[in-house]
Amino acid sequence: MGHFNIANFDMLKAISRVTRKYNVPVVIGTSEGEGNYLGIHRSVDMIKSYNEEFGKEGGYRLFLNADHAHSVEKVREAAEAGYDAVIFDAANLGLEENIKKTKEAVEAAKRINNQVVVEGELGYIGKSSKILDKFPEDVSIEPENLPTAEDARKFVEETGVDMLAPAVGNIHGMLKNAKNPDLNIERIKEIREAVSVPLVLHGGSGLSDNDFRKAIKAGISLIHISTEIRAAWRESLEKVLENKPDEIAPYKIVPPVIKRIEEVIEGKIKLFYNL
Repeated sequence: MGHFNIANFDMLKAISRVTRKYNVPVVIGTSEGEGNYLGIHRSVDMIKSYNEEFGKEGGYRLFLNADHAHSVEKVREAAEAGYDAVIFDAANLGLEENIKKTKEAVEAAKRINNQVVVEGELGYIGKSSKILDKFPEDVSIEPENLPTAEDARKFVEETGVDMLAPAVGNIHGMLKNAKNPDLNIERIKEIREAVSVPLVLHGGSGLSDNDFRKAIKAGISLIHISTEIRAAWRESLEKVLENKPDEIAPYKIVPPVIKRIEEVIEGKIKLFYNL
């Protein structure tokens, strides 16, 4: 499945149009910043409204995920608000401390709603979805620095997470003047064999189609895209404003922006769902 972040209604509109066209389910993500901007309760309301109007059994449906909650309190807020899933991000910590914090987050979420899906992260891949001038200095993609299959097994068993996002050579954000590094496909295979929960790939923006295909075949079940959506929004908006410097009506400015985001989403949907 595809996981697409939104920061405004235009992004949600674009994603929904494409996924309705292909009649597939997707996950909508809001980071802490995006959730604060949109309002977590408003986000829940928007997703509920779309599902009530367009949802189909076995086809189109939007699931809402609280992307990268960095505190147990934020996990509780998302679960209480009605999010379908939440990611607890303690990936910058050592293995034992990450396990301890993530287990606490899982227990807190399940006490509120035992149906909420809780994802944990293992291995640090950077901080945010943005265009990068250079490779992050605090991120390592060398095989010896990535989580091992044994690390993953221990993490899943001791935390009780429903999904796992391991570092497998991926990074958050997109490099400005180069393609993102290739994924460590063998490590994905090893982790897939070691754990029983679905694997999630963060930092999907900037990866090649071939890497996506190999990652899915190796065992990835959910792929995150955010930076590419933000970049498409910014670049297309600048172009529209340049071509229409005197236009002030948002509903006349925004349609080409939505169209450009749709193009990004459609490419990913065809690839991820093998359509």
